[in-house]
Amino acid sequence: MTELLALSAITFVAAIVNGALGYGFSSLTVPMALLFMASRVLNPALVLIEVVLNAYVLFVNRDGLPQVWRRMLPLVVGLAPGVVIGTQLVARVNPSWMKLATFTCLLPLILLQAAGYRRPFEWKRSFALGFGGALGVLYSVTTISGPPLAVLLSNQGYTKREFRAALGFVRVAESLMTAAAYAYVGLFTSTTLTLSLQIVPSLAIGVPLGVYLIRHIRTEAFRRVCMSFDAWVVAFGLSSLLRTLQLTTSAVAFALFGSVVAFDLWLLYRFFRSPRQPDDPAAGEAAAFRTEQPPRFGSRTSTPGNASPPG
Repeated sequence: MTELLALSAITFVAAIVNGALGYGFSSLTVPMALLFMASRVLNPALVLIEVVLNAYVLFVNRDGLPQVWRRMLPLVVGLAPGVVIGTQLVARVNPSWMKLATFTCLLPLILLQAAGYRRPFEWKRSFALGFGGALGVLYSVTTISGPPLAVLLSNQGYTKREFRAALGFVRVAESLMTAAAYAYVGLFTSTTLTLSLQIVPSLAIGVPLGVYLIRHIRTEAFRRVCMSFDAWVVAFGLSSLLRTLQLTTSAVAFALFGSVVAFDLWLLYRFFRSPRQPDDPAAGEAAAFRTEQPPRFGSRTSTPGNASPPG
């Protein structure tokens, strides 16, 4: 009962963030829920939820889909082999080691988001296929893909609607593929199905609340604070697992946690002390490229970072 109440509270907060930013549900839920649940139980429950949640994001932003779906196709094709590999890992690897791998992958990705990292990418089909494969492994192992996708897509010069449409398109594909792969290896059980249903009320209330709140607060600041909190949680989980698995001493594990907290506090300090910059489209605000068409494969793209320095 205590675990259920904790999961309901976690998913409610994560749903608010997802409603505000268009992503972030798994990024917040997984690190905290893994502190008291196994990946084999949590992941299938979240994947079922994310099929519906990502479909909702795509539907709301469907007007931007014609401008982005062809460009996202190679990435989606690359997802398939990655999802197969990641699903086998979830089904076969010891849960504690899976948690360690999850936290290790998440920490640098979340810190990149907390730092507001942006850089231009030369978008080619080969790059999209490779990125899709890596994303498929990451999502099927952790049910998280928002941070790396946001870093990639926020550098493609998309408007707010196009950004969210591209995000929804890729995430619908990855969640459906992962659900099919999980079903094939037998990861869906009555426990995971029940858990999914218990999360639904948190989403039903939290997502609309997030949509409402983001209209009244600065979105980039909200995103930075959310990602910073997430980094603290992941660092705590990683340091705890390193001690539990006896991979390092308590002093080293505590130093790791303290270093992440100190670095993140510095990032927040730098962000709030710097002159206010236009919000990233990944955080829900319109980009400066409303009239530009997405560049073709292989061409260099303009980015929000070119229009104005990142915050």
